[in-house]
Amino acid sequence: MPQKTKETPIPKDLKVIEDYMKEHVGLNTSFDIGVRKLMVLKKGVHFYYINGLTDASYIIEIVEELVEINDHERATSRLYDIVHNRLVHQSVEPVKTIEEAVDEVLSGLIAVFVEGYEEALIVDVRSYPGRQPSEPDTEKVVRGSRDGYVENIIVNTALTRRRIRDPRLRFEIFRIGERSKTDISIAYIDDVANPSLIEVIKKELKSIKIDGLTMADKTIEEFLVKQGYNPYPLVRYTERADVAATHLLEGHVLIFVDTSPSVIITPTTFFHHLQHAEEYRQSPAVGTFVRWTRFMGVLASLFLLPLWYLFVLDPSLLPEVIKYVGPQEQTNIPVIVQLFIADLGVEMFRIAAIHTPTPLSTAMGLIAAVLIGQIAIDVGLFQPEVILYVAVASIGTFATPSYELSVANKMARLILLVMVAFFHIPGLMIGSTLFILYVANIKSLNTPYLWPLLPFSPKAFMQILVRKSVPGSKIRPSIVQPRNKYKQPAKS
Repeated sequence: MPQKTKETPIPKDLKVIEDYMKEHVGLNTSFDIGVRKLMVLKKGVHFYYINGLTDASYIIEIVEELVEINDHERATSRLYDIVHNRLVHQSVEPVKTIEEAVDEVLSGLIAVFVEGYEEALIVDVRSYPGRQPSEPDTEKVVRGSRDGYVENIIVNTALTRRRIRDPRLRFEIFRIGERSKTDISIAYIDDVANPSLIEVIKKELKSIKIDGLTMADKTIEEFLVKQGYNPYPLVRYTERADVAATHLLEGHVLIFVDTSPSVIITPTTFFHHLQHAEEYRQSPAVGTFVRWTRFMGVLASLFLLPLWYLFVLDPSLLPEVIKYVGPQEQTNIPVIVQLFIADLGVEMFRIAAIHTPTPLSTAMGLIAAVLIGQIAIDVGLFQPEVILYVAVASIGTFATPSYELSVANKMARLILLVMVAFFHIPGLMIGSTLFILYVANIKSLNTPYLWPLLPFSPKAFMQILVRKSVPGSKIRPSIVQPRNKYKQPAKS
C-alpha cells in the first residue's frame, strides 16, 4: 500500500475545512468539485461531492430532509446525532480525519460536516458513469447468459453475488495507488479457498507502491505474479460472471479492479487458458468434441508451420502417400522468409482490425483476403502452400480462448521455425523439448503451470481431456488446495 500521509483530525470550524478543500483538493478551481452549504438549527452543515460520480437525486432528498429539521426541531447540542439520524440512506459511516473524508469524496461519496463536531459523515451515493452489463465480445456462447462484467466494481461484485448466495462468500476491499486510489476487491469462499493463498495475495496487494493503476488489472497482475518477460499468462482473465462464479466454487481467488471489466482468476495453469464456457453450455459429448477440436487448433498453431517447413527442407521424410505436401513451385524468396512475412502480416492485420472502426473492418478483411493475398501469390511473393498453412495456423491461434496464450504460442512458433531453419530435424526436436521444459518450469503463485500433465494426475488429466457431466464432477481441483475438496451444498 502507498505510504500513509499524516492524519489530520477534522476541524470543528467549517471555514478551516473549506480552506483545506480549496488548497488541497481544488475547490473553486476544479469545476467538478462541489459544496452545498446549509443552516440547520442555526449551525452550518456543509456537503462536499464530485459532480458526475454522485447520484444527484439522493443528494436532493438528503438536503430536503435536513432542511425540514428547522421546522420540526429546536436548537440543541445534539445536532450531529439528529443529522446522522436524518440521512436517508442505508450506507452512512463516520470518519475522524480530513484525509479519509477527502479520499471518500474523490471516490464518489459525499462528506457531511457539521459545525462544532470533529467527525464527518460519509454517505455512499456513488453513481459511476458506465455501460450496462452485456455479453463479452471475446467470450461469446451460443446458449447461455448474456450479462458480463463492466467497468464498475460494485456492479461486478453484485453480478457474482447473484450467482453465489453463500454467506461464506467474501469480498475484501483495498485501495491502491497513491494518486489513483483505485478500489480493488479480492473474492473467495471462506470455507473453500486455501487460506495460505488468500494471505499471499493480500500481502502482495498491500505491498504495491505506485502512483496509479490507470491500466487497472494488468498492472495488478505484474505486481502479483512478477512475470517479467515470460510471454505466457500466469493469471486468467474473464469478463463472464458465470465463469468467475464457477472458479470461486472450485476454490480459486478472484481479484476485481475498479474501471476494468476483466476479473483476475488465480491461480491458473496452462489448461485453464484452454477452457471456454461453450463447453459447459452443451452436452458432455458435444463439449468434449468442442474441446478436442480446440486442442487440435492450439497444437496446429504451435507445430504445424515448423513441421511443414521441415518437410519442405527434407522431402525424404514424407511417406509416398503424402509426397504432394510441400511447395509445387519455386520462387526467388526463401520459404522461411515467406513464412515470417505471412505470419507477421496476419498479426499486423489483427492489430489493424482492433484499431479499425467496425463499419470499415469488413472492407479491410476483403482487402486482406482478395487483394493482398491473391495478388501476392500472382506476383510470386508467396507460394500458395505458404498462405494455406499460415492460414491454418492462424485459425488455430484465433481458436485459442485466451488471447494472451495465443500470442505467446505464436512467439514460440516463430522460434521453432528459426530452430528448424538452422538445424532441421534436431532443431525441431531440441526446440520442442526446450519449449516443454520452459513451460513446465513456469509457476503461477507456486502452482505448476502444466498440471495435471506435469506433475501427472491421472484423474485430473482425464477431466481435462473429457468434459464430465456436472453430477459426475464431485471433487474440486486439488491444485488450488481447497479446504473442502468435495462439491456439495453448503451447510448452514
